[in-house]
Amino acid sequence: MAKDAVEAIRLAESTQHAYTIGETYQAAGLVRLIRGDWTGAHALLEHASAVLRTGNVLLPLPTGLAAAAWALAQLGEEGDALERVREAEQLLDHHAARGLLILRRWTYRLLARACLRLGRLDDALRLGNRAAESLPPQTGLAAHTFHLLGDIATHPDRFDAESGESHYLEALALAKPRRMRPLVARCHLGLGTLYRKVGRHEEAGAALSHCVQMFRDMDMPFWLSQAEAELPKTA
Repeated sequence: MAKDAVEAIRLAESTQHAYTIGETYQAAGLVRLIRGDWTGAHALLEHASAVLRTGNVLLPLPTGLAAAAWALAQLGEEGDALERVREAEQLLDHHAARGLLILRRWTYRLLARACLRLGRLDDALRLGNRAAESLPPQTGLAAHTFHLLGDIATHPDRFDAESGESHYLEALALAKPRRMRPLVARCHLGLGTLYRKVGRHEEAGAALSHCVQMFRDMDMPFWLSQAEAELPKTA
């Protein structure tokens, strides 16, 4: 774990305040999630959820459950992932009925990610569209959502090259000036994979070579392995 995260957790635990501790562990888990460290993310997110439940702090809980669902889906724990998806959606509906909608933007996107990995494409699209509808345009959060929609559009079971490219380019246009480097790299990975599938090999090679270098520089081995597996197919 990064030194900053370790220090943040140490300070949070010294408060003995459930909300502070739970949110800190959750934030550390989300960082691991973005990096593709599914096992590390899952451990932090489950601890965060346990702390929040014990303290009866329910408002941030759906986001942690949704993030844990994505991690579990990536780890092949389909039953547990689906259980957390359902619980997170129920809590979101409960919060919405009370007018508490502040966290739904991140949560819908994370739930869609879990469903996409589980192969539940209709649910992924439904939740992805909810995330898009709840976001103001031209934001970093919107960049993440456009990237998600690109991944849904280019899933092998409903491949739509035109829609996928449009979403990836929208995400890239928002992420690049904000220096959202992990997301920029994943946009190039999505574009490179898409271009390879439609025979645009020169563009595919350029996009994949770029994201390989970015993932290597950022020490993101999971995503690096994905990009390195795609790159030789463009030759």
